[in-house]
Amino acid sequence: MNITRFIKYLNKTRHWQIQGSYYARIEEWKNWWQGWYESFHLIREQKLNGTLYGREMYRMKMPKRACEDWASLLLNDKTTVTVEDAASSAWLLGEDQQQTGGQLGKLQFWPNANALVELAFRSGTGAFVLGAENLTVQNGKAVPSPQADMTLDYLPAECILPITVRHGKIIDVAFASELIVNGKSCIYLQTHRLQKDGYHIQNEYFTSQSESSEEAGYQPAPLPEGMAASFITGSAVPWFALFSPNIVKTFPEGPGLGMSIFAEALDQAKQCDLAFDNYCRDIFLGGKKVFYSQDLMKAVPDGEGGTRYIPPDDVRQQLFFQTSGGDPDSEPQWHEYNPDLRVEANGKAVQDALDYFSFKVGLGTHHYQFDSGNVGTATQYNGDRQDMVQHANRHQIKIEAALLQLFRSMLWMGKELLGAAVDPDTPLTINFDDSYITDSQTRRAQDKDDALSGFIPKYRYNMEWRGMSETEAKAAVQEAMNEGGGTNSLTFGGDA
Repeated sequence: MNITRFIKYLNKTRHWQIQGSYYARIEEWKNWWQGWYESFHLIREQKLNGTLYGREMYRMKMPKRACEDWASLLLNDKTTVTVEDAASSAWLLGEDQQQTGGQLGKLQFWPNANALVELAFRSGTGAFVLGAENLTVQNGKAVPSPQADMTLDYLPAECILPITVRHGKIIDVAFASELIVNGKSCIYLQTHRLQKDGYHIQNEYFTSQSESSEEAGYQPAPLPEGMAASFITGSAVPWFALFSPNIVKTFPEGPGLGMSIFAEALDQAKQCDLAFDNYCRDIFLGGKKVFYSQDLMKAVPDGEGGTRYIPPDDVRQQLFFQTSGGDPDSEPQWHEYNPDLRVEANGKAVQDALDYFSFKVGLGTHHYQFDSGNVGTATQYNGDRQDMVQHANRHQIKIEAALLQLFRSMLWMGKELLGAAVDPDTPLTINFDDSYITDSQTRRAQDKDDALSGFIPKYRYNMEWRGMSETEAKAAVQEAMNEGGGTNSLTFGGDA
């Protein structure tokens, strides 16, 4: 999908004014994330005969690594959600404590959400987009459909086309994604517009016979059987949730959308690749070289009327004659050269580049260290991680808001359209993994000691570490107290 050409087509046919220049930036970020930005990574070199050829630079591909690391820190297998209403919790999360059941389990939510964080930090924005298959539509409005199945798409910024933005928040939006139907590529465009009677959702398919050309020639295509061309949800609850890295853009394009986590670190990414390329080239060119006087070579005809020379090391059991007065153990007859690999200097250059890069992407100056023999204390470690901790807490604000919006939308759809006995207004809590600050086992032991000492209620320990709802957690504590013959201490230590 060539999104810039598709945007040009939409602007022309629908009179939108979506800025294609922003999506050109996203394409550049995508190239860096993939590790190949041709204008920088393709090096032109000259052969001895004067001809030019291209050489690929040795690359570290650090932009992708930075996005992977942020995704691992912010949304991983330790992230959980607490739903206070028991029925809603069972429907959304399942009955097990691992939160791998329910609707989130069916949608394989956690691994896909983790991948979306990486894509969002690469492209500047990520979108959770809800949908429903086998949805019943009557008189243009979605009606309760117990047979319907919830779907969820995870889209990066190049698939998000803001239509209406108010106070920095996207209200109306279109999502463009590439699909394969019957072996053919097509573009799926889904438009969400808020009206007085709720969100209006429109589904469209497009094909192009020559998308690589300037005149792509997009044409509407038939929708899959059973897909409604449009319908009204009947609610102002959006079927999408967006989030971005919590950093302020340094360019005006793309209102409502964010920028890549490494958008301001491209110079440092270049430094990493330049240092690594120099290191690899020194090793590549660092083999031993032996220079011979032509007098020590074996001369043989080359078949074209010329002569080629074979050095002694390339011929076995061959007698070479020494020239008159020459000594093969003295220059200039032969000379051995061992290039300096400059390992220490190159290693420091690479490490310095990594330090600058990790600082610019918010991971701290010592996030990437290869000096395994130098082990610091826990205090030193936490001190070095302060930049990362502060930025992680900042990024979590937007991710938490998106998750809460998404889960509320899922609960609304479950109640209003899928016939589930859930409460869309039940209190929700997102529990992020903060083991990058302190070890999870240490925190768990501390929470246990605090509960036993009366500093926190015992049931909150069950909510935090066993994924229970408040009702389940209190019931478990009460049951334990009854079996132990103790007194009721559900609010032991206060109820904060």
